[in-house]
Amino acid sequence: MQPGMESLGITGSGEQGSAPTRRRKGFPEEFLWGVSTAAHQVEGGNEKNQWADWEAAGKTKSREVSGRACDWWNNAECDFDLARDLGLNALRLSLEWSRIEPAPGQWNREALGRYRQMLEALNRRRLQPIVSLHHFTHPRWFEEEGGFLSNRAAQRFERFAYRVVDEFGDLCRFWVTFNEPNVFAALGYVLGEFPPGRLGDVSTALRVVDAMAASHACAYRAIHRVQPQAQVGWAHHYVVFKPRRRSFLLDRWSAALLNRLFNESFLIAVERGQSANPINLDGKFLRPVQGTCDFVGVNIYSRFHVAFSLGHASELFTKVYVPGHVPQGDAGVERPYGEAYPGAVAAAVERCARLGKPLYILENGVPDAQDRIRPWLIRNVIRELERLIREGKDIRGYFHWTLTDNFEWSEGWGLRFGLFELDQTTQQRRMRPSARLYGAIAQANGITSEVNRLFPEIL
Repeated sequence: MQPGMESLGITGSGEQGSAPTRRRKGFPEEFLWGVSTAAHQVEGGNEKNQWADWEAAGKTKSREVSGRACDWWNNAECDFDLARDLGLNALRLSLEWSRIEPAPGQWNREALGRYRQMLEALNRRRLQPIVSLHHFTHPRWFEEEGGFLSNRAAQRFERFAYRVVDEFGDLCRFWVTFNEPNVFAALGYVLGEFPPGRLGDVSTALRVVDAMAASHACAYRAIHRVQPQAQVGWAHHYVVFKPRRRSFLLDRWSAALLNRLFNESFLIAVERGQSANPINLDGKFLRPVQGTCDFVGVNIYSRFHVAFSLGHASELFTKVYVPGHVPQGDAGVERPYGEAYPGAVAAAVERCARLGKPLYILENGVPDAQDRIRPWLIRNVIRELERLIREGKDIRGYFHWTLTDNFEWSEGWGLRFGLFELDQTTQQRRMRPSARLYGAIAQANGITSEVNRLFPEIL
């Protein structure tokens, strides 16, 4: 148990510890309070996916590599203990496809065995597992076939999903097919920050989103064949785009264009079976995608400001920026991460609720090594969620990104999102104040007067 946990009312230690008793019903009684993670960012030793190749080629902005990451492959259970001892009742993780299927049709029993150990460990700690099947990484062989632009992509992904759920359906019923397909496509084909590193190829990015939507639908049906009662969805990244000058038509047009291409693309496929690509004249192949979700996962971090700019032709004449005066976390290698804006949650929930499915906030957080703004963000996002639930929105869980600092993709080790600080050399964890706050909120099932007494507001 970490120092200071007793003051939160957290008791018990060891693998068989009981979940804390909920003290009020500010949120639904079965509300999930969790943290989210991703295999490549935490496991260490992932060497057979396209991201390992990207790092080895020195293409991350920081020129850093994931290396041991958070050493989950050897010792994930220590972080499961941290989550349990905070009083959480859920944890989202992903399964690394390249470990499980290192070559087409070849299944690694050792990797499957290790993932079974992890899922069993979560269940023993009464942490509801939510499993992502694709969190930005896939096998090198899949990338060499063309990735999601290959005409075999949907079949390949469907086979992987079927095998995983067949293996682990007794341990998990929540499945996330894809994490942020819009981010995967935008950073890989428009901004060049993810493999394959293309710049300004908006048309191909939209084709990738459509192909991932088709793959999602195949996996959705495959999972339900194996596990009829499964809950299957995807994690959708939603960004609020604010026009710099609402009175200026071209600024409003730029913000609306980015909203359409980024926020709406995958949503439209699932909601209507249509493509958001204006030059896709034959979207019939997306009709089977319509309605293929049992829940919608919402990842929400930032608001960005948008202006029309003739100097940004490769980015559709849109300048995306963050004013210096707005609340924000630590900056990335090249630019600010985004405005920390609790109201973004309401915008995302209002849009995603139109699908008529339960909602889970599967990621929310801020890069903040000194914990100067994270407690403020957590408190105000939870208030927004409580208000939305009172208004009738079917929100069933909140997952903070993330439990411990980890390897943040192209930004490397510079952006620190963890409730726990990580020294990646020694693998030592240190609790940040925001972890205590979040643990108290989770145990109380909301922000109570006792939470406010223990954790007075600063910002």
